[in-house]
Amino acid sequence: MAPEGSVLVTGASGFVGSAVARQLAEAGYTVRALVRGKSPRGHLDGLPLAFHEGDLRDPASLRIAMQGVRYVFHVAADYRLWARDRREIFASNVEGTRNLMEAALSAGVERVVYTSSVATLIPRTDGTSVDETFPQREEFGIGAYKRSKIAAERLVEAMVAERGLPAVIVNPSTPIGPRDVKPTPTGRIIIEAARGRIPAFIDTGLNLVHVDDVAAGHIAALHCGKVGERYILGGTNVQFSQMLRDIAGLVGGKAARVKLPWRALIPVAYAAEAMANVTGREPFATLDGVRMAKYRMFFESAKAERDLGYRTRPYLEGIEDALRWFRDGRYLA
Repeated sequence: MAPEGSVLVTGASGFVGSAVARQLAEAGYTVRALVRGKSPRGHLDGLPLAFHEGDLRDPASLRIAMQGVRYVFHVAADYRLWARDRREIFASNVEGTRNLMEAALSAGVERVVYTSSVATLIPRTDGTSVDETFPQREEFGIGAYKRSKIAAERLVEAMVAERGLPAVIVNPSTPIGPRDVKPTPTGRIIIEAARGRIPAFIDTGLNLVHVDDVAAGHIAALHCGKVGERYILGGTNVQFSQMLRDIAGLVGGKAARVKLPWRALIPVAYAAEAMANVTGREPFATLDGVRMAKYRMFFESAKAERDLGYRTRPYLEGIEDALRWFRDGRYLA
């Protein structure tokens, strides 16, 4: 029997959003995909999605998109570590979230799954994994993206506590895998590493997880998550040097062997951002990204595993699927 009621997915043309929309459609939900007019949709071909053009900064378009909707997955976010005008990141991630949650309250939706990020948690420098009990304060977040996601998560929490917003929060770590259209900053690292264009590495680490496992965690949060709670949707803690070695091994290349202190890349990031201010193109190296590299972004998903039944596959499968998709899409040409 098909699930009853329509589901609205924001950011359905994005990396995580497209994976969520795909799994919802395959499960039999009636899915309404909120997209901007110029958003790419080719990777969604063949899916029974009803596209609705709108913008998180346009409350009127959100009220229309919300009509008749039972559940909302707010996955959309401005995931940039650099922007000429950083106010744009806050406008999308904070005010856009406010607009959508107001529309959800007005429409009386039954459940909201809000996609936050592990960026809202306090990172560690000693390699210790962080869980949901380490919330970060906005003023200590590194860069506009992190600060905006912290502010947005606190906003959702306040609306749950004060206005009865029926929201569950999920915090994905670093998704990898197919359909990374833009691509994301991590996808760009995979592409450049596969091309042999990363000659050195910083002693840092990431928590890598297949994007389809993250999507499954979203749907589990809809059914099993507790309103007002946050759940880390992570995978495997991996040293950055190991990630580069794994990519090199899969493409038959050579991994970087030169280790640099994170501070050594600050001049490179300054130069890259200066060029970006001229060209308008997002730089590969950013000051915020370099500053984050002094932390090992390691996390644990025990709460999601226990409460949501969340499970993940080996992260190497995510690398393999990403490389296959980038190769088929000629990103590696």
